[in-house]
Formats: sequence, structure tokens, C-alpha cells
Amino acid sequence: MRFARPAAAAALAAVMLLAACGSESEPDAAPAPDNTHTTHSGSAPPPTALRDGERFVDVGLKTAYTPKAPNGGTDEYRCFLVDPKLTEQAFLTGSSFQPQNAALVHHAIFYRLDPTQSKEAEKVDAQSDGEGWTCFGDSGVQGQTAWVAHWAPGAGETLMPAGFGFAMPPGAKLVMQVHYNLLGNGDGAVGSDQSGMQMRLSKSTLKPLETGLVMAPIELPCEPGGSGPLCDRTAAVADVKKRFGDPSAEQVSQLNAWCNNGGTPKPGNTQSCDQPIDQGGTVYMAAGHMHLLGKAIKVELNPDTPKAQTLLDVPQFNFDEQALTPLAKPIKVAKGDNVRVTCTHDATLRKQLPQLKQLPSRYVVWGEGTSDEMCLGILVVAPD
Repeated sequence: MRFARPAAAAALAAVMLLAACGSESEPDAAPAPDNTHTTHSGSAPPPTALRDGERFVDVGLKTAYTPKAPNGGTDEYRCFLVDPKLTEQAFLTGSSFQPQNAALVHHAIFYRLDPTQSKEAEKVDAQSDGEGWTCFGDSGVQGQTAWVAHWAPGAGETLMPAGFGFAMPPGAKLVMQVHYNLLGNGDGAVGSDQSGMQMRLSKSTLKPLETGLVMAPIELPCEPGGSGPLCDRTAAVADVKKRFGDPSAEQVSQLNAWCNNGGTPKPGNTQSCDQPIDQGGTVYMAAGHMHLLGKAIKVELNPDTPKAQTLLDVPQFNFDEQALTPLAKPIKVAKGDNVRVTCTHDATLRKQLPQLKQLPSRYVVWGEGTSDEMCLGILVVAPD
């Protein structure tokens, strides 16, 4: 399944990651005032037994990396080239990411590279200081890279439905993008990280999967009584540009242009966006992603019509409960169908959460940082 959207919006597909619930799952617990980014555990439960044709392959950091937030920010997105050493066709049927330093790791995304992209990634890596390279917004590699796995707090091992997987051709490598949050518990503590992922690979010929993304703008004014220079929207967007670069500021503009007629921002706690589908398929799994101010997220198919269905509904979002979850029943989508994502955020949490209350009040827009916000629906789809 693919969404029709402007080319400039394609960069949004890489900004992570996630929170989730199936179409009929129980609501997550509401974030309490003392909710922090580090309540999740750095260890995962033992993996499920291998299915026929599957094997485990481990990839990840060979040496520990110490993140450094650039441009006066408190976040770094770092990309690392990892090699599963594939000599024949395989399918990725599951993944278990191990965040070695859970206090630092906000999320991780894995992008599949073809051999040409792998060579380019090697050049980018060689030209960067230290292991890996800075990669706000995407993998930092030219061309369309496929999102094949991810992790966010609360996720354990993720299994694809039986008979399905993400294609991994011979010689394919992965970019492991890790979002490091240097806010810690509000104490500014920083350390190193040596995370990795256990891949579940199948030698069987399976039906291929793709990841579809749907997003909405963030236009959240300062909390009642909040004041300061960053409560001005123009200043807040300029600050996002300073910390993450020109593409991040362009994302803010593109989301408004795509989701709001004329691109005029509509300040408020709740934002939504409709996106038409330009290729049909079947949705098997869903997740949603917001940051610490997130309160609720919903993804709907053909809303306000007799064909309306709910793909994802998290009425009480918890940042530390984010797992890609199977739908109770797979849902067919067709070319021309409409998908709507709706998110609600709460600016008053900025003065309650340990990670954020040390920071000045601000008008919050879409941004890569933990102190910024996102509204992102993630769908695992078998295309027609």
C-alpha cells in the first residue's frame, strides 16, 4: 500500500517511530505526571521458537557509541551500517531489538539497502567522524530505502504473520538508525550505547510486506500561562531548523500544505490528516507514534463513509507502551481509499514530566527531538 503525497513529504517516512495498539486491543494506561522516558526495560523476553525455515541472525554495534547532540539540541539520530551477510534470498519475518542503554535510546528503525545503496552508505560512513553518521529524518542514503523493522519503548520481539516477510535479497545490508535522547531522566546524564537486533530470517519463499506511513501536522501552542520567545510559532520553527536542518523545517511546511487547504496552520491540541492510497493491499499490523505530550492517536480507513473501519485506536497513549500489534482481523484497502490519522497532544505535560519541565515553554511543531512532537501511523501491508 502506498500513499499519494508530495515528493518533499517522502522524507517524513523515516522519522520514527512509534506507539501501538491493534484495532480491537485494550487501551493503554494514560501517562501519569511522573511518567519518564526510562521506565521501559532495556531487556526483552526470550524470543518465540523458530518457525519452519527460520534462523536467527544478530546485527548491531560492534563497539559502544557515545552520542553527542549537535546544534545545541538534546537529540542525535545516528545511522550505522550493519551486514547480515546474506548470500541467498531471505525474508525478514521477525525482529527483536536490544536497547543496551534504555535511558538513551528513544527508538530504532532498520532500512534495507540494495548493493548500490550499501556502497554509498559505506562512503558516507567513511566520511563521518566516529562510527556511523548523523541522519536526522532518514537513512542519509540516496534513493528509496525500505523500512523493514523498528523498535520503540514497550516493544519486545515483533513477529510477522505466518507466510509473510520483508524481502532481503542476497547482499542486502541494513541501516540501523538510532534516535538518542540526551534528556535522560531530566538530570542530563549521558552514557554510551551498544544496541543491536536479532533478526528472524526465513529461507522460504513468502509473500512480501511493505511499511506504509500516514502522518499529520503538529500545531500545539504553549501551555496556559506559558510564555517565552519560543511560544512564537515562527521562532519555534526556526529552532527546529537550527537543531535538525532545513529538511525538518520543510517538513513542517509540507505537512500543513498537504493536510490543510492552503497550508495555513491550525493551532490546537488535536490534528488530523487524510491521505489517499495509490496502491491497494491488506493491512496486517498497525502502530502509532507520538512523543511525551501524546494523549491519543487513531487511524481510520474511509472515515465518514459507509465503508469506515478503524485500523488503530489508542485513546490513552503511553509513550512507554509502543508495540507493533496485529490487527484482530486483516483489513483490505484499495486504490483510491482514504486513510485518516488523528492525534491529540497535551501541552500541560511539559511542566509535569521530568524530562521536559526543565525546558522553556514552546509552540510545538513536528520535529525529530524528544521535546518536539509527531503524529505518525505505521501500517504493515501486503501489497496487491
